[in-house]
Amino acid sequence: MPPISLYCKSFSTDLKRVIRLAESVRRFNADRLPFYVSVPQQDRALFHEHLQGLDVALLADEEILQASPRIDSDSVARMPGNVSQQIVKSEFWRLAPSDTYLCLDSDSVFIRPFKANEFITPDGTPYTVMTEAHDLQFDALARKKTGVIENFQREAQTVQAFFERSGKAYSFGPMPMVWHRAVWESLEREYLAPQGMSFADAIGLAPLESRWYGEALLKYKAVPLLPSEPFFKVYHYAWQLDQDRRRQIDLPQLARLYSGVIYQSSWEREMDWPQEGGSLLSWLARRLRRKLGRV
Repeated sequence: MPPISLYCKSFSTDLKRVIRLAESVRRFNADRLPFYVSVPQQDRALFHEHLQGLDVALLADEEILQASPRIDSDSVARMPGNVSQQIVKSEFWRLAPSDTYLCLDSDSVFIRPFKANEFITPDGTPYTVMTEAHDLQFDALARKKTGVIENFQREAQTVQAFFERSGKAYSFGPMPMVWHRAVWESLEREYLAPQGMSFADAIGLAPLESRWYGEALLKYKAVPLLPSEPFFKVYHYAWQLDQDRRRQIDLPQLARLYSGVIYQSSWEREMDWPQEGGSLLSWLARRLRRKLGRV
């Protein structure tokens, strides 16, 4: 059994991004950890064609969902993609070849060599991303974007309430995150099953998969809690990237603290497959907003 697996859930729109991610994994995967990608069955042939030679094990999302005894894959398929993907990501533990997996988004890219010991201890205990997100909230304050802070507090309080936990609001992200099957099992055994719920039901109540995992870990203590800062530098908003560029912070500098970077796909639309969608007017508007740091 490998000590940890790498996993990414994707869609056809993100094919170019997954190719970029897979190329970075092939280049920097010092421990040769297995890398899995899952996509809807209808996209599987497309990804198989373009990921050949990149050491990627390809799965259909439907295979993952069918491994869950209480999830209706047809109902999940009818959900918006940004919601349904959270269910698929969080159910991968049922098929994962290891107890832990690093859950990556398509717009992730590794920027330096990495090993398993960055994500788990020698005995297999995961490092859990867990902070109060002060860096993001401070930047939001500086730019008078109070909605960012309000959203963070509201999302945290929503899931905390399900577990009857008061106290500090934590962020259990951003991606990528290390997830352990024992935590997902404890959530199902201790919380979902007694109420006749599936994880799809939980996401229907609050589409915040990282918070469901994190709060379950705090509540049921299925694995030791070893808090960690984020593994990747994540640019949630274009203005954060603009700020770093003005500070002349480049990838070699970031690599001293992070193993990778995430550029949000919503403002990296030139990476869409097969091409950037929308009219010429919307294309120009996106670039203007990007230039002004408003995306």
